Amino acid sequence: MGEDGFDPNDMDAMAGRLETLRTRHRDLDAQIAELASEGAESFRVMALKREKLRVKDQIAWLASRLTPDIIA
Repeated sequence: MGEDGFDPNDMDAMAGRLETLRTRHRDLDAQIAELASEGAESFRVMALKREKLRVKDQIAWLASRLTPDIIA
């Protein structure tokens, strides 16, 4: 089992997790834009940006696991 509670060899579970992360990334982007337009405290916006970056890293890792290696 991986750290997110799914089997890293289960491609369907990984694809589902990837879609969940992509949705979370879009939601964070919208939240950040809304808070920035309202003039919210910069530390709240920065915290959301850090979380968005962590989600992006997870997306990149999962996407690389799902993409087959091509030897040229």
